[in-house]
Amino acid sequence: MTNNKPIGLFDSGVGGTSIWKEIHKLMPLESTIYLADSKNAPYGIKTKEEIIALSFKNTELLLELGCKIIVVACNTATTNAIKELRAKFEVPFIGIEPAIKPAASNSETNCIGILATKGTLSSDLFHQAVLNYPNTKIVEQVGYGLVQLIEDGQMHSKEMTNLLQTYLQPMIEANIDYLVLGCSHYPYLVPQIKEILPKSIKIIDSGEAVALQTSKVLSETIGLAKSSLNSQIFYTNGSPEVLQNVLSDSRCIYTRDF
Repeated sequence: MTNNKPIGLFDSGVGGTSIWKEIHKLMPLESTIYLADSKNAPYGIKTKEEIIALSFKNTELLLELGCKIIVVACNTATTNAIKELRAKFEVPFIGIEPAIKPAASNSETNCIGILATKGTLSSDLFHQAVLNYPNTKIVEQVGYGLVQLIEDGQMHSKEMTNLLQTYLQPMIEANIDYLVLGCSHYPYLVPQIKEILPKSIKIIDSGEAVALQTSKVLSETIGLAKSSLNSQIFYTNGSPEVLQNVLSDSRCIYTRDF
């Protein structure tokens, strides 16, 4: 089955491009449309009702643009709104959740760290996931301020370094051997995180798993693209320069209000 309609992705800003990169790498023939809802970032400090409303708004726009599947490239939106999205819309949804399972399953110290937004760590979906690993100590840390610094183009600022050191030091002292990045913005911080963590601590994010699941759902249901005449389009209601910087190459970036 062939379906050349685009894959739609949305996030509370530029972070979900880390998911887009994995999808584009795995499925280069697919067209994509990405929404960077930077105007409303960060989602992690909003109420569940606000997150659901924003997720509905983004989904409706992507469907208007002809998308065949929606990737919720945002941990906070997934953990707070994926159930409501699937109930309201008939299109398939792919969510992104913190990669607790591979970290807990492979941990030798039985202690892992999770750096995520408040919205993700306080969600029912996250708490249910944690209950599956009663023998693993999970050190949770809200990444206050990290998303906003990235959205403000301050990824390599002294303030970012100070925040990361503050958040990661207790995890190091707790003897974690895996750090789970529970926000799609955070993979862009990996080089700085590696400078703080001991080399023995492994870092995990969900990008590759999301790409594999998207490919699986498309191949089994509505079809993969077969045409090489594809397009990669990005919309932002914030700064196009910040989005351009994280993409690191020339892409079709448009500003629009949504």
